[in-house]
Amino acid sequence: MKETPALVRVIAGALGGRRLVAPRGRATRPTSDRVREALFMALEPLDGLRVVDLYAGSGALGIEALSRGAARVVFVERERAARAALERNLTDLELTDRAVVWRLVLPAGLGRIDPALAEADLVLMDPPYGGGRAAGTLARLGEPGRLRHGARVVVEHHARDVLPERSGALARARERRYGETVVSTYRVAAEGTTAVAPEEGGNEG
Repeated sequence: MKETPALVRVIAGALGGRRLVAPRGRATRPTSDRVREALFMALEPLDGLRVVDLYAGSGALGIEALSRGAARVVFVERERAARAALERNLTDLELTDRAVVWRLVLPAGLGRIDPALAEADLVLMDPPYGGGRAAGTLARLGEPGRLRHGARVVVEHHARDVLPERSGALARARERRYGETVVSTYRVAAEGTTAVAPEEGGNEG
């Protein structure tokens, strides 16, 4: 039996309230409105930023960034159904001129988008829970020279998926828990340092 698409909305910005289509199923788990709203409130302002959205699913995080003023988003999604939903959402919202969609296996395929990563201000990452993909992808992103100094990496992960304080060039600046979901924010530390200034954090729910 064909699964009914899930409906997700853009929270705020120029496209606030618009609906996104996401295929329902275990392969795609859209970030909840509550978590997405809190995540982006902590990141703003986003005007003019260059963003990479890894494990993009139907694009809820990257499209939220575009709605709030990001200049361009590179989306990476392997699953066919999710990628089809993502491309439909970009077309419906007239965002195709500010977006690029890649089909890559992560983290192995990160090298294919190194030019986009090198100029990115923000990397969003919402990998499937479990299986070590969050830590594995974070480790690849933290390799020397992959991200520019000052870039931020935001990872949504399950509370059971514990991430390190430091992963290569990346140092954790903020961690916030929402029930069983954790959002960890990392920054590329300056060369020769081992930490970055902490951002305000805490728990909810």
